[in-house]
Amino acid sequence: MSNHKKPVFPTLWNNTRAAFSFLAPATVALALIGIFPTVFALVNSFRQYNLARPKDPTPFIGFDNYLNVLNDASFWAALGRTGLFLVTVVPIQLALGLIIALMLHKPGLSGFKLLARMSLVIPLATAPAVAGLIGRLIFNRDFGVANALLAMLNAGPVEWLGDTTNAFIAVALMDIWQWTPFCALVLLAGLTMVPNEIEEAARLETRSRWQIVRYVQLPFLLPSATVILILRTADILKMFDTVFTMTRGGPGAATELVSVYIQRVGFRVFDQGVASAQAILMLILTIILARLYIKFVYREI
Repeated sequence: MSNHKKPVFPTLWNNTRAAFSFLAPATVALALIGIFPTVFALVNSFRQYNLARPKDPTPFIGFDNYLNVLNDASFWAALGRTGLFLVTVVPIQLALGLIIALMLHKPGLSGFKLLARMSLVIPLATAPAVAGLIGRLIFNRDFGVANALLAMLNAGPVEWLGDTTNAFIAVALMDIWQWTPFCALVLLAGLTMVPNEIEEAARLETRSRWQIVRYVQLPFLLPSATVILILRTADILKMFDTVFTMTRGGPGAATELVSVYIQRVGFRVFDQGVASAQAILMLILTIILARLYIKFVYREI
């Protein structure tokens, strides 16, 4: 009786073909949505390209667009506002997210914690443009919720969106409302990585909640904090929808973050070459900051 072995190569070919069939739609979508626009912007950044004159030639001009960006005072002002926005909202989001995560990490009250986790998803499920429209309603001077609450405290109406400082604060508050739950959920996932026996031993050694957080839980939270810093930095550097629908970058240029300024250069001034150079510089800045976060914040347990 002879043993007939099944051929291996047809099976491998079928498995490979099936794998490519599953990966092909995602690869095509990634190429169309992510890779092609990035390459297109990179090419445009080295050309003179005005969107209002599509029939004009687009000559190669080297690094002139980048030099124009680096010498643009308005670009640096927008980047400075974006940096101020970043260092204002992200530490608050991390602090509030850590407090919420620690509260949800405590044993007991499983039903309440399940409801709290579900409620944390609501701001994340809100589209940024919708969040901006909600902000316009909340901070409206005449019928906004913010001034209604102040009236209950016998405080006069505040011109939120018409004042340079208050408009910046209003946009920051909306961003904190929308993204603090994200920080809380990521940090809560990091807390689940702490071994129970280590936490129990720490509680037996000390009753100080701060020492447990600092010496036991915080080392396990550093990878989660690194993820939050990278994602939130990238989000803020490209933050457009919420700001544009809420304040249009005003009053004046008080809330004109760098993404709003790039949109103005590209689709109001129609200078696609300079706008593409600005976008590429923001991509480089995001990569540099991500590497710095990984180097100085990330610690492997």
